[in-house]
Amino acid sequence: MRGDGAPYVGQGLRRREDPVLIRGAGTFTGDLPLDAPLHLAFVRSPVARGRLVSVDRDDAAEMPGVLAIHLRDDLGEIGQLAVNPVIPLHDLPDFPVLAGGEVFSVGQPVAAVLAETLAEAQDAAEAVFPEIEDLAIDAPREVARQSWQSGDVAAAFAKADRVVSVRLQHPRLAPAPMEPRAIAVAYDAATDGVTVWQSSQTPHRTRNALSDILGVERARIRVIAPHVGGAFGMKASLYPEEVFAVWAALHHRRDVKWSSTRSEDFLAATHGRGVTSSGELALDAAGTFLALRAEAVGPVGHWLPESGLVTSWNAARVLPSGYRVEALDVTARAELHNTGLTGIYRGAGRPEANCLMERLIDKAAAELSVDPLDLRRRNLLRPSDLPHETGTGNLLDSGDYAAALDQLERAVDRPALIADRDRRRGEGELVGVGIGFYVEPSGSGWESARVTLGTDGTATVESGSSSQGHGRETAFAQIAADALGLHPDEIAVTCGDTATCPEGIGALASRSTPIGGSAVLRACEEVMARQRAGEALPITAELRYENEGMAWGYGAFLAVMSVDRDTGSPTLERAVCVDDTGRVINPVSVAGQITGGFAQAVGEAMMERVVYDEDGQLLTGSFMDYAMPRATDIPPLDLFKTETPSPLNALGAKGVGEAGTIGAPAAILNAAIDALRPLGVSDLDMPLTPETLWRAIRAAQDETTP
Repeated sequence: MRGDGAPYVGQGLRRREDPVLIRGAGTFTGDLPLDAPLHLAFVRSPVARGRLVSVDRDDAAEMPGVLAIHLRDDLGEIGQLAVNPVIPLHDLPDFPVLAGGEVFSVGQPVAAVLAETLAEAQDAAEAVFPEIEDLAIDAPREVARQSWQSGDVAAAFAKADRVVSVRLQHPRLAPAPMEPRAIAVAYDAATDGVTVWQSSQTPHRTRNALSDILGVERARIRVIAPHVGGAFGMKASLYPEEVFAVWAALHHRRDVKWSSTRSEDFLAATHGRGVTSSGELALDAAGTFLALRAEAVGPVGHWLPESGLVTSWNAARVLPSGYRVEALDVTARAELHNTGLTGIYRGAGRPEANCLMERLIDKAAAELSVDPLDLRRRNLLRPSDLPHETGTGNLLDSGDYAAALDQLERAVDRPALIADRDRRRGEGELVGVGIGFYVEPSGSGWESARVTLGTDGTATVESGSSSQGHGRETAFAQIAADALGLHPDEIAVTCGDTATCPEGIGALASRSTPIGGSAVLRACEEVMARQRAGEALPITAELRYENEGMAWGYGAFLAVMSVDRDTGSPTLERAVCVDDTGRVINPVSVAGQITGGFAQAVGEAMMERVVYDEDGQLLTGSFMDYAMPRATDIPPLDLFKTETPSPLNALGAKGVGEAGTIGAPAAILNAAIDALRPLGVSDLDMPLTPETLWRAIRAAQDETTP
């Protein structure tokens, strides 16, 4: 038992998850031994749009070790993947386990090969020849739309003294977790069921989706998420390859194993971002925000993953961030394209919304010749305004937004920073300072927990959430330790198994600690109440906890960037942030989440971009073509914090897992534009590569050359 009585919540305890991973003793999906499994390889479409005329599989079927080569017609009736309708969906494309009469993207699975070894499956896949008649690329097709209006937008723009506009094309990103997608399926002849190990964020959702698509009772499917080597949203949905693996195990009554290659993930896993956003901000002469018009258009590829609409939804509905804007006209749209998929990726629309708002504000500050920090401060909601319902239907819960800017300004001695920037500019350097305020909604809804206090004085916590390296088990042990009066080492935490854990949602949208942790807390409180009432041990409490609304984290980033005038090469010289993540469970984990998110933000802002040509061919299909940030590309990040508990969940916690990806891109982009502003540059798109910046410098010089 605990001796000193100090609370464990708020302490930077070492993560209990790390030792086994540091020793290289983790168990990932690809590590799992199965009983003489069939190995799976896919034949993929080489064209982006076409009619599937025939598939020649005769020679491949005779190759050593090949058990079967399946086409779409072999599968029989296949159900539809459920899609989260966060915005109204009016055109749902089919879920293509294998391509039928047509193909809609390069990399779409056309046939599946099952063989005794992986090498035999891959060799046979190369001997399968699909005949595909080329068709013209389809025009983008809208599948979902939602609009929000409040106030008299037309009147506000008519009386405005200043209107600024911004259009941003966000690069499409490849999430690229260390572990690609993977699934291992063990067939059980006694039950005619399967145990599925999957590298997944959502094991219960996987089980339910497999049941619905394949028409198999849920009791016959067990899903386990073992160690997961990163996910970032890419592993939130169920993929065609995974559905086929389970179908094949049930059909052939054999174990089946598949792991995606890195190239297959570039082709056929979900990408992130890719949103085109545009907006107009109306201001009066004093710089007060009067009205906002904005539209966010998100590509979703050629079919919709389970959270495929979330990016477009967030990119619009998070507007107008934490600012007072009485009149709004905001639209979210999602479109199909003949490309790979686009789904949620760390932040999922939040960076796009915040980036648009912060660019509009910086542009307005430049045109009004006012301090961009002061312009933000005068328009941010005050603590007394919270909770505040925005024109897009969000309830901002708690905080002091302007105080975060004040703390940031003090932390960097901003007057001295600006003076140094101006001095360097006078000496001919291109250097800029950028700010990005942000808000971060965490998830809403429910999560589950089961807590057992044993006769030996130890406890177990079983959560419906899951973990991909977040430190979830450590945080839940800290929460339970305080509630039960135990040491964290006396508490076992498990998650990610549909057979042993209560049904839950999973790790999405920075929801697991605010909602999943609150479920753990409430279950522990029930256990203690029953023990105080005299109930004998062991005592088990299981409950489903639902929060009262989204908890909104917030903060601000500052970046200093210099740009080489001759080559366009950027240098991110300094980065500082202030974050309010509500009640902090483990400050070490919080710092790690913010720093990791910042590293991905640097990738988005400065180097990463998935590119397709006009024929729908992927030009960035490996790390030879797709630039990922290395350790030497990431500057030190100075972290500061405030702590305002959320009133909308039992813990008072707010999301933090996506903060770095949300706030940093706007600050970096604003810093780059500030660096080039003396040349007349007022707009740039990410990634801010040397070529992008060099072209902007040359174009600005050409315009000023007589």
